[in-house]
Amino acid sequence: MNLAKVMGTVVASQKEESLVGLRFLVLGIVDGNGKATGATVVAADAVGAGVGEMVLFASGSSARQTQATDKRPCDCVVMAIVDSWEIEGDEKYRKGDDE
Repeated sequence: MNLAKVMGTVVASQKEESLVGLRFLVLGIVDGNGKATGATVVAADAVGAGVGEMVLFASGSSARQTQATDKRPCDCVVMAIVDSWEIEGDEKYRKGDDE
């Protein structure tokens, strides 16, 4: 699993039939301190995440193990919206503090 911030959405009117109904998000990958790494990825959204939220995502074969992506050609999926995280007792992020 990896941490990322939802940067935006992707609309694809023409797509593989099994992908119809999935929402796609542009994610900016962050490090443990919440700083952007500069890398981005597009992921299927399994949890209803919104732009600006911090999320956990999985890639590779793990991305096909959610109810929303089961047996679909997905390589990346958002599977959790992050409320907070800490490292060695130091809180690095709390939802709502960055607004």
